[in-house]
Amino acid sequence: MRQLNTITDAIFDAVADHTRPLLTYYDDATGERTELSGATLGNWAAKTANYLVDEIGVVEGDIVAVDLPEHWQTAGILLGAFWAGADVHLDTDDDTPLVVFTSRDRLDDHPDADEVVVASLDAFALPLRDLPPGVGDYGSVVRVHGDQFSSRRPTPAALEGDPTAAVLDAARAAAQRDGIGPGARVVSTRPWHTAGRVVDHLLAPFVVGGSLVQITAATPERVSALAAVEKATLILS
Repeated sequence: MRQLNTITDAIFDAVADHTRPLLTYYDDATGERTELSGATLGNWAAKTANYLVDEIGVVEGDIVAVDLPEHWQTAGILLGAFWAGADVHLDTDDDTPLVVFTSRDRLDDHPDADEVVVASLDAFALPLRDLPPGVGDYGSVVRVHGDQFSSRRPTPAALEGDPTAAVLDAARAAAQRDGIGPGARVVSTRPWHTAGRVVDHLLAPFVVGGSLVQITAATPERVSALAAVEKATLILS
């Protein structure tokens, strides 16, 4: 197997057809349904990585904190941070990050952060207005960056100090436990709020060549109905 520098390299290497849906996000409370192909999610991840490297100055091993709920923007940010060679942290109390990605309602949780970027969590990544001075809007700051990215070198740490190889092994083991294989269409309501949950609930389907339908704020009956619409092969909750 050829060397894969980052988690994101491994994910997009596993994608058989980049034109097909890789991540579909539903928020049943707002009616949002956003579908991203491998190519589109890759573009958002690349823009994020380019922003982190070229504008913020992230180098391999710098801590990037992601304090966001399940959303397609969160996935793009996570994959972009991995691609940039960052040490991604979900627990923002551990260390002082170089940059924090968060939501408007969580801004007060990061008063001491040097760089704060707010994700609108809008279906179309529309910009937020009236943010405090010095706080960036995710959609605005990354749009100007290129939608192609190549990782520079192997990363020393990928997820809260765990190296890329260990994270990938854990994600593949989680996929095996859940019966996820290449081509699987997985419907999930499971959270991503910790490093372990990101590995098991977000990365696992991707690293084995599956796709994910992430659903929030839906009843079990609604999840089953959406799974039928999405032609899912597996429901995980």
